[in-house]
Amino acid sequence: MIDTGMPGQYEQIISAMDRIGLSLDKLKAVILTHQDIDHIGSVPEIIKETKGSIEIFAHELDKPYIEGEISLIKTNPKSMAKILDSLPEDQSRIMLELCKNPPKAKIDTTLSDGQELPYFGGIKVLFTPGHISLYLKKSRVLVAADAMICIDGNLRGPVEQTTLDMDTAISSLDKFLRYDIESVICYHGGVCNNKVHTQIENIIKNL
Repeated sequence: MIDTGMPGQYEQIISAMDRIGLSLDKLKAVILTHQDIDHIGSVPEIIKETKGSIEIFAHELDKPYIEGEISLIKTNPKSMAKILDSLPEDQSRIMLELCKNPPKAKIDTTLSDGQELPYFGGIKVLFTPGHISLYLKKSRVLVAADAMICIDGNLRGPVEQTTLDMDTAISSLDKFLRYDIESVICYHGGVCNNKVHTQIENIIKNL
């Protein structure tokens, strides 16, 4: 499994697995692409329900954040102050509590750029600033995480409002062009399988 959604989405994840005939006892590992709360949110429940039998992977730089040693970069009371102020009081209170006590999980295995995992014919770890993307060699699929978004089947750069260094984030997409990519799965927007390399090149050129 790659990423685990927001806190409270465990049942949705299980339902999605059921639809493809995959039971939870078949799950062997979870790869967390980065520390954002909409990617790590339900991992504590998954660990609990599998009785800790699965292996949790994350990039070495994200480990202390996901394990709770350091506050999450984007989801903490200080960084969320403006958003919290704009919310209705009851929603703000809930979000503040989440910022103070975000989901945490022990990382069993840390990942580094260029590493290859032995799943699904080989999964290549591609580090770009802030998180990892994953290239599935056998199916020629790039799981881009938040490195790009997809709008109506078209690739775009990452969301500017939540990207700490936009120029570096876009220029780093050049790394993807080294791989034979047939389809891209973006965490926000879904799947793109139309002239992937050309689209990535255009994103970089328009920087």
